[in-house]
Amino acid sequence: MEYQANAILTIGALLLLGIVTNAIGQRTPIPRVTLLLIFGFIIGPSGFNLLPLFCAEIFPLVAKMALLMVGFILGERMSLIYLHTAARQILIISMTEVIVTAGIVLTGLYLAGVNINMALLLAAISTATAPAATVDVIHEKNASGKFTHALEGIVAIDDAWGLMVFSIMMAIVLSIIGSEGISSVFIHGFIEIGGAFLLGILLGAPMSYLTGRIKPGEPTLIEALGFVFLCGGLAIVLNVSYLLAAMTMGAVVVNFAKHHTRPFNAIKHIETPFMILFFILAGASFKIDALDAVWLTVIVYILMRITGRLIGGWIGAALSGGDRIMKNWIGMALMPQAGVALGMALVASHRFPEIGKTLLPIIIGTTVFFELTGPIMTRMALVKAGDIPDNK
Repeated sequence: MEYQANAILTIGALLLLGIVTNAIGQRTPIPRVTLLLIFGFIIGPSGFNLLPLFCAEIFPLVAKMALLMVGFILGERMSLIYLHTAARQILIISMTEVIVTAGIVLTGLYLAGVNINMALLLAAISTATAPAATVDVIHEKNASGKFTHALEGIVAIDDAWGLMVFSIMMAIVLSIIGSEGISSVFIHGFIEIGGAFLLGILLGAPMSYLTGRIKPGEPTLIEALGFVFLCGGLAIVLNVSYLLAAMTMGAVVVNFAKHHTRPFNAIKHIETPFMILFFILAGASFKIDALDAVWLTVIVYILMRITGRLIGGWIGAALSGGDRIMKNWIGMALMPQAGVALGMALVASHRFPEIGKTLLPIIIGTTVFFELTGPIMTRMALVKAGDIPDNK
């Protein structure tokens, strides 16, 4: 009984802490995600050690539940109608900056002496952005214009490309660890990525049929959660990417369901409590002394990611016929990084526990850096592009 009481009290207190961080975030320039990570660190084992032991036990489960919702919602951005009507420029820039960022981060880390497996995973994670932080800056400053329109389109879909790159990198690392040949890379890649796509399609088809035939409200929420968690459970059992499977299922639903917005809205309404727990517990798992041995990796990762964003944005804008403003500033506007990056890091940490001991602290530390500085860079890019006045 005491264990149950402690568990319920802790979860209730953490959720209320989420309300406090939201209030602080609205009154300060510090993003809520960063505040949740910081508060988690303060109350975690490396801080005042206020969290009971069971929090470490439930963290993997909470993380998977939260990330399955994130993956499903990412699938909504893969509407064929949107991709067909989206400006050619948006598609070219989004894909180019993902590929270039991953390539530059991988090269920089490898040349700095980072283990190839760690370098591959960090390179894939570096492609993730923070759409919420970027959109918040746009709305806060009432930015509008051609540059803003392109930025909104890019952040809407680039995490989907990044997730595909991440799955490919995971398959390569699995092959390297298994000490197998190049053919094994393709086998692991087919199983990891192809299996996730297939699972998402097989579950997305019946979900698309049911959506619109189940009345709105609680039945829709139950249907959406049921399919999302079923998808995650089967993906884990089949040892394929549950993030990619959930995203694929969401993509099938958004393209074939009669009332495709209903399940996504239902998940969005219940997602917040899980995300609050996810970020706080992620912060609590951060051990600052773990950075002592990898501070060089952290610095190289930050510098290479910034370089990759700037160069990737410039190349993408040039290939798509963008003007000078688009070439010079779109990369800087894409600096924020938050939940998806942490999600990728957790997936990699669970798959490769030895690497995860170092990988997770690096990503938590760099996420705090990019969540603090990223929105500032986005705001600066919007000002330089002329989409918001200098005095706003």
